[in-house]
Amino acid sequence: MCEGLWMKIILDDLKVKVENPVQLHCDNKSAMSIAHNPVQHDRTKHIEIDRHFIKDNLDRGFVITTHVPTELQIADIFTKGLPP
Repeated sequence: MCEGLWMKIILDDLKVKVENPVQLHCDNKSAMSIAHNPVQHDRTKHIEIDRHFIKDNLDRGFVITTHVPTELQIADIFTKGLPP
């Protein structure tokens, strides 16, 4: 997410307008729920700083989250083993 926001700033400096928000594709519904939830719980205290950063950008409309099932996550090819 940080890289996407950084890229928007760079493009803006180059006078290239990007009207759409950064899309954050996530396969973890719990993480998406925590990001959108305005209430802080004791169980999520350890992720407080990251959650506030994400929540702030969601509220400002800079970022939107979309659920993408694990099978359709293109980036997983770099982090998970290939089937035999």
